[in-house]
Amino acid sequence: METYFQKQVRELYDKAIETVNTSEMLKANRKGEKFEVKVSEDYKKKFFDLVNKVNFSLMEDKENFYGYFLFQIEKEIKFDISSATSVNFKGAKYVIYFNPIIFLELNIKQMETTIKHEILHILSQHLIRARDLKDKYSTLAINLAMDVVVNQYLDYLPQYSITLEWINNKYDLKLEPYKNFEYYLEKIQTELDLQEDDENGEEIDSNENVISEFDPEKTHDTWDDSDEIDEKTLRDFTEKFVDNSKKGITPTYIDTMIKSLKNSKGELPWNLFLKKLMGTVEANKKKTITRRNRRQPNRLDLRGELRGHKAEIAVAIDISGSISDEEYKQAIKEVLNIVKNYNQEITIIECDKEIRRAYKVKSVKDVKERIATGGGTKFSPVFEYANNKKINLLVYFTDGKGEEKLNVMPRGYKVLWVISGRGDKLSLENPYGAVKKLSKIEIKEDTIDMSDVRSDGYSMNNQAPIL
Repeated sequence: METYFQKQVRELYDKAIETVNTSEMLKANRKGEKFEVKVSEDYKKKFFDLVNKVNFSLMEDKENFYGYFLFQIEKEIKFDISSATSVNFKGAKYVIYFNPIIFLELNIKQMETTIKHEILHILSQHLIRARDLKDKYSTLAINLAMDVVVNQYLDYLPQYSITLEWINNKYDLKLEPYKNFEYYLEKIQTELDLQEDDENGEEIDSNENVISEFDPEKTHDTWDDSDEIDEKTLRDFTEKFVDNSKKGITPTYIDTMIKSLKNSKGELPWNLFLKKLMGTVEANKKKTITRRNRRQPNRLDLRGELRGHKAEIAVAIDISGSISDEEYKQAIKEVLNIVKNYNQEITIIECDKEIRRAYKVKSVKDVKERIATGGGTKFSPVFEYANNKKINLLVYFTDGKGEEKLNVMPRGYKVLWVISGRGDKLSLENPYGAVKKLSKIEIKEDTIDMSDVRSDGYSMNNQAPIL
């Protein structure tokens, strides 16, 4: 038997179809003209009455954080978005948009999930990060990576949702669950680079005025319409929303996102900043048989190109006890993953108050167990070493505690400091380079909250942040 809520949904959906099938709309579609769908005030009232019912359901849920957060967001109807919901920041406020044709095809649990999806994008600072990355990665890769990150926290996903299983099947990948955004972005972009241009996205039969189907390449287009605002202001604004939304118990994964939001300086994470630095290293091209030629991808006899200049990279690791084994292993793994597409030579430098060991590595298997040591830290010996080598880039992992001034200044190379999760700030008055924070590596505890274990065996509540 049809419930009253289902009856409301059906009537609103039928009215939406009637609205977009007006003669003016059909005429504009035939001419390829841009036409704004006119929605009556009566329809808006009835539609948002239904949205409010979904919101009240969220507020009654154990994760009522989402309901209180949505309560503060302005709501609008927008027929030309390619997903049920989308968000941006306009007029000093967050706005969530609803496409009735897509939204009203969902059940109430799926409606809740699409709203949670948008709020997780906000908490993960994806609106800012997408803007910073759009010149380095394709829109499709960014959208897919960000969606697969937030959707791993959600149940009752709409059928069209971007899931880890969908990504792995479509692109023949073996991506692991609960990894961070950068991991998924790199893997997906690499696979897209190997495909022909016409395979980068699915063609959706729709017009610019009304979109009735999900399109992963366009699902975050509203983000581009956000007001130009500095990152600190947007982050501060989001924190106020967060503070007003914490009325009850919040899941651990949301708490972790909130901590990351409040600790962030609104800058690129260290690993993305490193990738940006690698792009500034002067390089020629070299041929490779591991990548197809971009202009003629079907010509397997033609080899693709990679950068030809050998970039000399030094990775200094403070082994005085300030960086945990987990941080050490994860940092080295990420550095090697970032620079793998460059013709590079990496030297690992183990140091405390002096250099204890320096050796070359080509892959993770070449990384040695670090020397056990203790005591203080001095940065100058590493810079003395680098000044005597043909270094292009020095990446220094430390807790930040050392000298206030270097005995020598770096000569002819870029410097990136990465402060460990245990550290606070760099002691140097002049760092001669960028200073970034390493996300804290959390050690998983043996105890699992069984009330939060998903059917696939993973616990959302006990996962480290995958922002």
